[in-house]
Amino acid sequence: MNIQIFGKSKCFDTKKAERWFKERRIRFQSVDLKRFGLSGKEFDSVLRAVGGIDELIDWESKSDQVTLLKYMDDKRAKEDKVFDDPSLMKTPIVRNGKQATVGFCPEVWATWE
Repeated sequence: MNIQIFGKSKCFDTKKAERWFKERRIRFQSVDLKRFGLSGKEFDSVLRAVGGIDELIDWESKSDQVTLLKYMDDKRAKEDKVFDDPSLMKTPIVRNGKQATVGFCPEVWATWE
């Protein structure tokens, strides 16, 4: 397995995900999403794996940008906005090759073992 955890340093769910993998002695690479973001290929891969841009956006965020995204119809424009501002993404984003999850999903990760 080649696990990558993209998250925010102060995100409780990101810390829970890291702890979940540590407890099972599964090696992972931790990436600060706000600092490094996702590459274009990683972003496209995650979008395909999770089912589209609406699954990747943190709808519970209080950001004005998220409020704006709620009213945007153009999928491509939404994707560009989220790609340019990783703080709009729900975390953690956990990747294992072409598989990916958004949020704390131990029931899915258990099937990856």
